[in-house]
Amino acid sequence: METLSAKIDTRLYRTEITSASENIIIADEPQEMGGKNLGFSPSELLASSLASCTLITLRMYINRKQWNVSEINIKIDFERDLEQKVSLFTRKIEITGEIDEAQKQRLEIIANSCPIHKTLTNSIEIKTTLI
Repeated sequence: METLSAKIDTRLYRTEITSASENIIIADEPQEMGGKNLGFSPSELLASSLASCTLITLRMYINRKQWNVSEINIKIDFERDLEQKVSLFTRKIEITGEIDEAQKQRLEIIANSCPIHKTLTNSIEIKTTLI
């Protein structure tokens, strides 16, 4: 992945995130957290990464197998237990099309193999440098 950038000015807490290919999204906090709810919260962005990666991975696999699936929907819940230092993503996937039980079981394995799922379930190291 190429480096992305983000910036925030004095507007609480509107953050502009820009990809290397110049796509832009806005992150913000909800009003009850002091923001103006102008975009996804950081937690929603994290859950969105898992949702989109899962769907893209499933669509690639389904297309390669040439299965008759017209639509895939996903719902993600994300909870953090700060005391226990545990985060929980709950993922519910709905597949519209002609698939049997064996195919559903295979798609669950494929969903758990998406790159973001693997990233979130493995050790993560973050290096920070102030410049």
